Amino acid sequence: MSTVFTKIIAGELPGRFIYRDEQVAAFLTIEPVAYGHTLVVPIAEVDRWTDLEPQLWAHLNQVAQEIGKAMVDAFDSQRAGYLIAGFEVPHTHIHVFPANDMSGYSLANVLPANSTDPELMDAAATKLRAILGTDANGYPHPAG
Repeated sequence: MSTVFTKIIAGELPGRFIYRDEQVAAFLTIEPVAYGHTLVVPIAEVDRWTDLEPQLWAHLNQVAQEIGKAMVDAFDSQRAGYLIAGFEVPHTHIHVFPANDMSGYSLANVLPANSTDPELMDAAATKLRAILGTDANGYPHPAG
């Protein structure tokens, strides 16, 4: 059975994508610790990050780092937080979020999905896409 992340990547469930290539997708989480909180996910359904092929693990982290740099710029945060957690979805995912203190490192501090402001979520995705040079589906804009 497909994970919820696979369903988002396949378009079966909605997602605010900020990056996508053949191996990795990145989209905003519906329960953020801060607006802009992004999940960086391999397309392949691999439960534990320790089971990823080394090249895929390296690429996943390269994408997470690029998103982290964009996040610092987009939200004027002191740092980009990075966290691997998530027993709730058996699909490797890296949490990347704007961080000005340690509060984001506790996923007990997430905003419930039904309390996030859709306009602020859309604005966060738009800011990140603008810096990353990606379209509404997360793909790079064609060179022009």
